[in-house]
Amino acid sequence: MDLSTTYLGLKLPHPLMPGASPMVDDIDNVRRLEDAGASAIVMHSLFEEQISREQVATFVHTESHGQSFAEALTYFPSPEAFALGPEEYLEHVRKVKQAVSVPVIGSLNGFTHGGWLDYARLIEQAGADALELNVYFLGSDPAESAESLEERTVKMVKEVRGAVRIPVAVKLSPYYTSLAQFTSQLDEAGADGMVLFNRFYQPDIDVEELQVRRQIHLSTSAELPLRLTWLALLSPKVKASLAVSGGVHTLLDVVQSVMTGAHAVQLVSCLLKRGPSHLATLKGELTQWLEEHEYHSLRQMQGSMNLEACPDPAVYERANYMLMLQSWRTSH
Repeated sequence: MDLSTTYLGLKLPHPLMPGASPMVDDIDNVRRLEDAGASAIVMHSLFEEQISREQVATFVHTESHGQSFAEALTYFPSPEAFALGPEEYLEHVRKVKQAVSVPVIGSLNGFTHGGWLDYARLIEQAGADALELNVYFLGSDPAESAESLEERTVKMVKEVRGAVRIPVAVKLSPYYTSLAQFTSQLDEAGADGMVLFNRFYQPDIDVEELQVRRQIHLSTSAELPLRLTWLALLSPKVKASLAVSGGVHTLLDVVQSVMTGAHAVQLVSCLLKRGPSHLATLKGELTQWLEEHEYHSLRQMQGSMNLEACPDPAVYERANYMLMLQSWRTSH
């Protein structure tokens, strides 16, 4: 069975790969992911705040009156909050690239236009085959318009696209006013791919201690339908390749993702729960499913249920919303 796909211009034997996570911090674990059949390795993110802190620290320690600005360092997370600093991250990219034979995708995470974007070129020089630009930002400032937020992201993509020769994917959240129009701007700006979607980690409130707690909730398959909707809507409209991230745990999740238009399927929570071997399990199940349903290749299925290809496109539009509401009947 031919499971091959093309993502970011990279020809891959199948669409399954680990998404950005701490799983790649350990080289032995990276090798286990490759042994399980990962088609590519996506690095965890290097954060804008890490780079900015290092740049401020360098300024503080090189200027004669630098200590007068020392308080500036308190505005950034402490170095201990991150597994790897900027230079260590670049070295880790080199080590991962040497350890595996599959493509390595670096990751930059930030939300402003600035010098931290220079690390896109450094990540490329470290050996990355592609770059994921993770735009993680919650528009909480009422003085900043949606247009301003989108324009800033488009400028970031243009700058990175102009600085590197490797493919660039943009990892997005679903919370844009007009996601379809925004993705067309990213297409025009030169994005080679888009990853749907980023997961905003939301806080828990400790009502007894009156504290906000940081707590990670791993995804479930219940989060996938939002991604399927936008994969189906965008896949016939954008030139960029598409990856799904968040909510993929089972064979059915993988099949639905590919049918709605995914070229790559990123796995995180399911691998954190079940280990790298679950990737091999999903790959075997996908092969068997395609054979049982008489497909000749994965590409034959890819996008077959998107907005333009599915038998009833109205299921993705407002008409389906009304029909779904009318179909609900309370039990007596």
